Order: sequence, then C-alpha cells, then structure tokens
Amino acid sequence: MLSAESAALVRATLPAVAGALDEITARFYASMFHDRPELLDGMFNRGNQASGAQRQALAASIAGFAGALLENPGVRPDGLLSRIAHKHAAVGVTDDQYTIVHKYLFGAIAEVLGAAVTPEVAAAWDEVYWLMAGALISRETLLYQDAGVQPGGIWRPWTVVERRTETADVVSFLLRPADGEPAPRARAGQYVSVRVAMADGMHQLRQYSLSSAPGGELRRITVKRVTGDADGPDGEVSTLLHDTVREGDELLLSAPFGDVFLDDGANVTTPLVLVSAGIGCTPMTGILAHLAALGSTRRVLVLHADRSPADHALRAETHDLIAQLPGARAVFWYEHPGAQEPDARTGLMDPSGLELPDGASVFLCGPLPFMRDVRGRLLSAGVPARRIRYEVFGPDLWLPGSAV
Repeated sequence: MLSAESAALVRATLPAVAGALDEITARFYASMFHDRPELLDGMFNRGNQASGAQRQALAASIAGFAGALLENPGVRPDGLLSRIAHKHAAVGVTDDQYTIVHKYLFGAIAEVLGAAVTPEVAAAWDEVYWLMAGALISRETLLYQDAGVQPGGIWRPWTVVERRTETADVVSFLLRPADGEPAPRARAGQYVSVRVAMADGMHQLRQYSLSSAPGGELRRITVKRVTGDADGPDGEVSTLLHDTVREGDELLLSAPFGDVFLDDGANVTTPLVLVSAGIGCTPMTGILAHLAALGSTRRVLVLHADRSPADHALRAETHDLIAQLPGARAVFWYEHPGAQEPDARTGLMDPSGLELPDGASVFLCGPLPFMRDVRGRLLSAGVPARRIRYEVFGPDLWLPGSAV
C-alpha cells in the first residue's frame, strides 16, 4: 500500500512523469545498455528496442501501476502484475536485475525532469517502484518454483523431431527434450521462449505459443515468418528459424509460462469461446488439442479470421479437433474466401448476431487492433470484461486500459 504522503506527491506529479515517460524510458535503455551491454545478449528484443515498442510497454506499465495504486489504495492490480511476471519469467529475469533497472530508470527520471524531482518526489516514486518490483519478484519466485527451475535458469535444449510446413509463411516444429529428462509441465494456452544465436554472435529470443496438447513428452511451436515493411525489417528470429532449422537440430526453449491458460480445475464445464486472427490461432489449437485429449464435452465456439483459407495455419487440424469434440463448432471469416471453406463468412470478423454460450470464458489472441475491436463487440453483446482473457505476442501495449 502506498503511504499517504507518497500518494499525494505521486498524484501531483503523475501527469508530468507520464507525459515524459517516453523520453525517460529512451534515456533509461540507452544508458543501461551502454553500461551493461551484456543485457542485450538474449534478454531484450532488438526489434522491439528499435521500434520503441519496449519503451512504450515499460512506460505503460509504470503509469498503469501508479494510477492503479492511486485509484484503489491498498488493492494491487493483479492482472497487470501477473502478465508482466509471466513475461519476465519467460526471459529469465532475476531479483538483482531490479536493482540495475532502478539505478538507470531513476537516473533517467532525474535527467529528464531536472529540478522538478525533489528528494521528496524521488522518494515517493521510489516507493512506487519498489512496491511494483517487490510484487513482481514475489510472483516470479513462485513461477520459477512452479516450473521446477532456479530463478533465471529456464533454458533446456530440445531436439527438432519434425518440421512441417503449414502455409507459405508458417512452419511448425515438433520438439523433444534433448537431455532425456521429462518435459516440464505446461498448461494449454501457454507459451515458451526460444533462444537462438544470431549471425553477429548475439542471442535473441522470442515467445511462441504451444500449438499442441501440453501433455506427453513432445511440444510443438508454430512460427509465422515476420515480413518487414515500411515500419520495420524482417523478423530476425522467425527468419532464422524458417531458413535454417531442420529435423535433428537443437533449440533452446524456456519452461512454459503465460497467465492465459485453460483452467482444468473447478470450472471444467464452463463453455469456451476461442477467438483468434492470423497466427493467433496457435494457443487456441493447443487448447482444442488438450480438450480432445481429455475427451471433453464442454461447449466450445471457435471464431477465427484470416486472409484466406490458404493462409489459415492449422486449419485442417482445427477441423479435425472440432470433430472430436461433441460440444464444439467453428465460424471462420476470410477476406478472400475460397472453395476449401464454403461455409465461411466473408470479410473481417463480426461476432454480433452469433449466439454465444451463456457464462462462457473467452480467450482472445491476435493483432492488437483486432483484439480491441472484437473485445468491444463482445462487451456490447453483454460479455463481462472479467470473462475475456487475452494474449499478446511481444510487449503488452494494452496494459493501461486492460480490465480483462
């Protein structure tokens, strides 16, 4: 809980700090990477650094956490903290790194805001930072314990036992632990990080959803090649995986993380609505495969949007899994329909008019504009925000307004 004295100072200075956060975070990363270049090797996504997405996500999380403390004193924003903790655990963040971040972040705040950062103001924001850091450290410690790994020790070698082309720009890799030890526990809907060495000797990592059932000794990731445009270059990790990784090769995978997963506990009969677009179908396919493996009779409505049936990764598998689930049905939307899916709808997804199962839990994954639009439509249709859960690939730029 933020002290009353600090709360008053944070409230008074939040507009100024929030307005300068983009500059603050830019200076923070520049200073930290100048002094600690080893943090760039396998910890931070160079593409997100170049585009500014990581800065935006950091700024949003700080402002969102501070605003939440002021709006509901004594109540921690658990949804925000959970997503950040899972993202941190998936890249191996450790306790000591919060001290490093504190040093460079508060140095950047002082540089940007100058004399406005009095000792009292600095102390108030210091309290905010360590409240957030302490909550994250506690959560990440539990996540590491649950995953059966030491803090930061998340990596294991996995062997590619099969490579399969799904579409012109999507490939699946089926993997088995290379060390002969049992596969770690995973939950349907979670993701793993993949760590690879780039041509310049630096390591990069990316998160990919598990697109198969999480049981057994095999895991599958399904990777879309990221093609560059005017806003950015080709994705360096997806390009490397597509161009160089073959059957028999090894990949370093993290333990599974992610707070958007299927609950197998008390709500096993709760209806499900699985909503996706593009490569956002991957966690949904993993959930469907898990339900099929369980012989589930839950009501499941699968909604997916894509450019065309040929671009719809795992489309045939999705049909096969739905056929195994007596309570499941699917509706697809394609911008360019084809004869392969005669019952599909044309254009962008519009769930209005569909009969959604009462009391359903909704899982949502895809590009941010798509998720914002569909979430708004679902809310208008009467679906409570608390029942809509979403997964974001990359930095979570939806943090401030997410009551999901």
